[in-house]
Amino acid sequence: MDPVVIPILVAAIVVVFLVAATVRIVPQARRYNIERFGRYRRTLQPGLNFVLPVADRVNTKLDVREQVYSSDPKPVITEDNLVVNIDTVLYYQITDPRAAAYEVADYLQAIDQLTVTTLRNVIGSMDLEGTLTSREEINARLRTVLDEATGKWGIRVNRVEIKAIDPPNTIKEAMEKQMRAERDKRAAILHAEGERQAKILTAEGTKQKDILEAQGTQQAMILRADGESKAVELVFQAVHRNNADAKVLAYKYLETLPHLANSDNNTFWVIPGELTEAVRTVTTAFGDRSTTGQPPGPQREEVSRDDTAAEKGGSTPELEEVDSTLALDAVAAADEAAKQAAEAVSDAKAEAEAVGEVRLPGRGQTREE
Repeated sequence: MDPVVIPILVAAIVVVFLVAATVRIVPQARRYNIERFGRYRRTLQPGLNFVLPVADRVNTKLDVREQVYSSDPKPVITEDNLVVNIDTVLYYQITDPRAAAYEVADYLQAIDQLTVTTLRNVIGSMDLEGTLTSREEINARLRTVLDEATGKWGIRVNRVEIKAIDPPNTIKEAMEKQMRAERDKRAAILHAEGERQAKILTAEGTKQKDILEAQGTQQAMILRADGESKAVELVFQAVHRNNADAKVLAYKYLETLPHLANSDNNTFWVIPGELTEAVRTVTTAFGDRSTTGQPPGPQREEVSRDDTAAEKGGSTPELEEVDSTLALDAVAAADEAAKQAAEAVSDAKAEAEAVGEVRLPGRGQTREE
């Protein structure tokens, strides 16, 4: 080989080495700390950078993106002396690469230990129930303490989250029993509420039904009474329109009287106080004329005609002849009705005496055996 070529090759190799040692390409979101002769010189930013070969060297390469660190479960004692295992998740970001490299030896270990001590201080002032229900408060207090402590390390703690809180197994069983009892209690309360509402609705429905039935009965009784009143009014008008005298009314009274004893459930029979007066009226109407042998109808017609003629000042006409057979039949029918009424009264009295009591409401009399 030519002696001149060898130095040229050596020089080329040296140049390539010096260029490689001088040029530093830093990726995005990375930071390189440069030391010159063992002393911090500067921090390289992303992109193409130049350093002095041999004199400068890269001490640490740091990632300035937000990092996630999950710690192992740590035992913590609550205020009511229960040991619970708590593991946390930490979100942090390097804001000062020089401080992160030279202010603390291992920032992850430092953050982990600081998290454990802070958790013990915070959880130690809470009971188990407060610990389980106050995660937001615990997270806020942890973040405040860690942010203050890691600020001088060039690290910003963005969030701290409690991933899990594991109480002892006995406490878990007790909590499950309590939750089951609470659910049973709520179920019983809801069932009782449902039954209460059902009974209230049923009672309201029964009330409305009774009200409607009572209103219907009231309307029916009003209509029935109205009909009866109109019927009585029509009968009354018919009686007055036909000018019925006391004898006809007494006869109808006696004709209706036997129907009072037709019921099978009667244990006593009420005899109206007007019975004797009605019998006397009918007897007087038909008995006196039977003794004279003349029917009542024609005689009354003759008298009325004589009176009318006398009032008019005319002469008295001759008495009209009346069919004696029809008069005798009318008298016989009236006597038969009187006999039937008397027999009905006698039978009713006998039945009442057999029962042991006869009441006369019309006269306010009562006779007992």
